Amino acid sequence: MENVIAVIDIGKTNKKILLFNEDFVVVYRNATRFDEIVDEDGYPCDDIISIENWIQNEIKKIQAEGNYLIKAINFSTHGASLIYLDKNGNRITPLYNYLKSLNLDEYHEFYEVYGGQEAFSRKTASPAYGMLNTGLQILKLQKEKPELWSQVTAILHYPQYLSYLFTKKITADFTSVGAHTATWDFDTMQYHQWVSDYKLNLPIPQNGKAAVITNFNGQEIAIGTGLHDSSASIIPLLESESENEFILLSTGTWIIAMNPFSKETLTQHQLKNNCLCFMTPQKQQIKSSMQFLGKIHEVYITALSDFFKEDMDAHLSLTLNTTLCQELIKTDSRVFLAEGIDSDFEAHPYLLTNYSSYEAAYYQIVFEISKKVIQGIHLISDENSTIKDVFISGGFNKNLIFIHFLKLLKTDIEIHISDCKNESALGAAMMMKAYLGDLPSQ
Repeated sequence: MENVIAVIDIGKTNKKILLFNEDFVVVYRNATRFDEIVDEDGYPCDDIISIENWIQNEIKKIQAEGNYLIKAINFSTHGASLIYLDKNGNRITPLYNYLKSLNLDEYHEFYEVYGGQEAFSRKTASPAYGMLNTGLQILKLQKEKPELWSQVTAILHYPQYLSYLFTKKITADFTSVGAHTATWDFDTMQYHQWVSDYKLNLPIPQNGKAAVITNFNGQEIAIGTGLHDSSASIIPLLESESENEFILLSTGTWIIAMNPFSKETLTQHQLKNNCLCFMTPQKQQIKSSMQFLGKIHEVYITALSDFFKEDMDAHLSLTLNTTLCQELIKTDSRVFLAEGIDSDFEAHPYLLTNYSSYEAAYYQIVFEISKKVIQGIHLISDENSTIKDVFISGGFNKNLIFIHFLKLLKTDIEIHISDCKNESALGAAMMMKAYLGDLPSQ
């Protein structure tokens, strides 16, 4: 049997299990999707019970087939998601959706106690994003559902909960607590004072290479603590480009520009323009610009398809029209996106009436997205930065129109298309490298 590391990679849409061999090549992959259910308020959320069952059944199936020997398991999930456990270690609530509404006005007094919203957000490197700040999710549960909060004895981020399913250990990791949670103080690099004041008793984050040796289905396996997917996606590049500074564009539903080499403290200006900080598994700051641009692209692909009676994937068949790219940059008009931070993620088909062709409308949308991405790169670059290399991972790294716009808008960068696949899962696998051989005794 071939020794492998299994990674459970949970996105908002696709749920995957991948097996990496000793050369970190994927030798097995299975993916699925689950229909959303609703929480007690009727709001859509992930079907966590089905996900739990699928994960454990997949591992058991691989063990039973006998082709691979799983030496370690690690986890990569989307952020901004918490699980609450009771005194018996049982899950109390659904996996609440981070797109659910949270009225920030109701937390004005909380922010004021800790210096006001601007100062607090800068210190925690967490723009006031509502439910995207998991710390605010905790306060929301306390405030709105005291009958549930009274049962809570442990709080886990999503990756650590999946690890908990195997180990029954309460853990935390730097990538999760550092991802716009509003619980981490980036000035002192420890939990913010409010976490202690509110007696949350959050677990101390562990180095991303930590694991717990666990017997699962009769086999000793090293179980990692899990990682936030965006932070995990930069790990392969940090290893392969160890002698070179770079910026990574992680593209998908979110387009996140990440600069792990910034030495400057996050400023109020950056914070007000969708910038924040993530952390590496070893507690290193990653200055980042996070924009929901992939979602905007997604909703307009549907609108374009309906309006022009084209296939949903028609944009994939467009050839690169460099003349049209130049014309749009020269005109520099704004049609679909906001002037500042985007807050509207719905398509507006009436805007398409300005265009006689699918191509013209699509190019305008991608131009505006590209312009925002370049603005994000500028924002996370230090004043005297000489970083030239920009790597693109994820779905947009195949979009030649997007790439060409980036080159035209910022001529002093060299764009590299990451040949790495499944970056988040690979990053999670790399953290478990030490466990591919004989497992250490407990």
